[in-house]
Amino acid sequence: MSNLLRLNLRSQYLVQDEGDHASWQVQTSTQEWAAHQTALLLCDVWNGHWCRGAVERLDAMIERMDAVVRAVRIAGGLIVHAPSDTMDFYAEAPARQRVLAAPQVVPPPDAERPDPPLPVDASDHGSDTGETETYKAWNRQHPGIGIDPERDIISDEGTEVYSYLQHQGIAHLLIMGVHTNMCVLHRTFAIKQMVRWGVDVALIRDLTDAMYNPAMPPYVSHDQGTSLVVKFIEKFWCPSVESKDVIPY
Repeated sequence: MSNLLRLNLRSQYLVQDEGDHASWQVQTSTQEWAAHQTALLLCDVWNGHWCRGAVERLDAMIERMDAVVRAVRIAGGLIVHAPSDTMDFYAEAPARQRVLAAPQVVPPPDAERPDPPLPVDASDHGSDTGETETYKAWNRQHPGIGIDPERDIISDEGTEVYSYLQHQGIAHLLIMGVHTNMCVLHRTFAIKQMVRWGVDVALIRDLTDAMYNPAMPPYVSHDQGTSLVVKFIEKFWCPSVESKDVIPY
């Protein structure tokens, strides 16, 4: 019998209240996902970044992220390492070769979904620590995240990830990583595309971080900016869960 991941999935729906006013209602449903039908994807958990604030916040999450990775792997789930733009570093790695060797599956046509604008303005690139020049400051995944060469896969291409999920009979995808309003939503392997392809996706909301500068609209704190993006995802894209659903401590 497969191990089960008991997840509290939080979504938000637009409803009419008792006074017939439109309001957003939070709903949480508890589901059990079979671990062998579940993958955990780490989005752009890089070993560096051009923004000091982004580095500090990711470093603060790394230990917890690695604990979640180990828990899902032990339960029987697949771990997908997706550090974009670093595939040269992993060219000979067994976890990279494994996904390349899998039969390719043509994804279905994208499902049509509403795609409203994000609730935070990151047109300044989102740094809250003063940097204005962007550059590639990474060449691999953060070394604090373990990679199992016997079981995990490494890819930064959505069709590769989708094909491997289909090949393994995986229906559910947990996503954690950075940055919530950028890569976590928009990469070809991330929330929007996987949802459009019909994958059952959930974001781990306490193990993600947005690129947002409080000097930009809506003029809230950085943490509030990340929270607004998480709520946006819950409304329009997929539910969220907490890491304590996977490791209850």
